[in-house]
Amino acid sequence: MAETSEQGQTGNAHVYHHDEAGNRPAHGHHDREIIGERAVGSYWRANIRLLLALLAVWFITSFGFGILFVDDLNKIPFFGFGMGFWWAQQGAIYVFIILIFVYAIAMKRIERRYGVDDDD
Repeated sequence: MAETSEQGQTGNAHVYHHDEAGNRPAHGHHDREIIGERAVGSYWRANIRLLLALLAVWFITSFGFGILFVDDLNKIPFFGFGMGFWWAQQGAIYVFIILIFVYAIAMKRIERRYGVDDDD
């Protein structure tokens, strides 16, 4: 998305216009949308917060349960194996797949909240 900035009515407020090179969504109303600098900053802060939260879950699941806490978790039997072994081999994969869906759903909500989604 190319950014063009212009003076707003208040003096030096910047706005971001959608790309003028023709790479816009097919929806007509997106051609006229203007996203304020404050909204862009809020959008990216929400995006980064989501990514950090999901990365924390990923780290705890993979490094924490699979390596750091594996000895303690192996004391708990789970499907005939130690829980640490199961988490390293199976549980982490399930969590990673769930993280993909959580990311997609949460990003759709964030995009709608800040008006950058491609839906009508």
